[in-house]
Amino acid sequence: MTAVEPPEHVRSTFGLREEAPVPLGNWDGGWRLGDVVLSPVTDHARAAWSAKVRETLRVDGIRLARPVRATDGRYVVSGWRADTYLEGVPEPRHDEVVSLSLRLHQVTAKLERPRFLAAQPVAPWVDVDVFAAADRAAWEAVPLRSLKMVGMLPATSPDGDRSLTLITQLSTLRKPVVTPSQLVHGDLFGTVLFSGNFAPGLTDITPYWRPAPWAAAVIVVDALSWGGADDGLLDRWRDLPEWPQMLVRAVMFRLAVHALHPRSTPEAFPGLARTADMIRLLL
Repeated sequence: MTAVEPPEHVRSTFGLREEAPVPLGNWDGGWRLGDVVLSPVTDHARAAWSAKVRETLRVDGIRLARPVRATDGRYVVSGWRADTYLEGVPEPRHDEVVSLSLRLHQVTAKLERPRFLAAQPVAPWVDVDVFAAADRAAWEAVPLRSLKMVGMLPATSPDGDRSLTLITQLSTLRKPVVTPSQLVHGDLFGTVLFSGNFAPGLTDITPYWRPAPWAAAVIVVDALSWGGADDGLLDRWRDLPEWPQMLVRAVMFRLAVHALHPRSTPEAFPGLARTADMIRLLL
């Protein structure tokens, strides 16, 4: 959560001058102002894309935060976006999140690939570049090769080095997949909001161009590594297309994020290593 309140000129441009900001914990550093949430934006292109998509997207059984345009029609103003407020908090309802993922991606399969997803990371590296680079590392023939070509080498640490070793080992277990890539939300774990009998809510869409089962696999990897999920979660979704191969790429992705991200902590590694071992047994 950011300690910096939305500036007055931003609140004014979104028509929220009279509302007092209240910090929230589940909206990427967002602040609630009445029925609207203002959130800081790290990547303008992605924020504007997400707002445009969420403006008209309809998915059965999902509440979507709708963008609130500024008085001049913009989605993003001085590094802030505005969305309708949704009641709810994340809960460890992991199977429901996977099910939501499948419903969501039936609809997002119709969306075109945003141009920014094809862009190579460019120095100085920011969070978006780290996740994009980690995504490539999980799928390219030689993991991390594209990072080395652009000089984006992982910081050295004992757990970072172990992550890189695991990535190399797991990469030898990959086989070609035929499930087509499409627009998916690649960060659903811990971001779905639950509130009583309301349908689960989504505040944003983090875009990746990968097969839909991969996005479900990322949820499962995250839930097993850090969410206290039972081990049976791996098996309950085994009927998804090419499931073991999606899982191995999902855990490679998270291991690459761990190795690359400057704010990774050693405490996050043991859960990832355990999940990687479980997935290795499936292969």
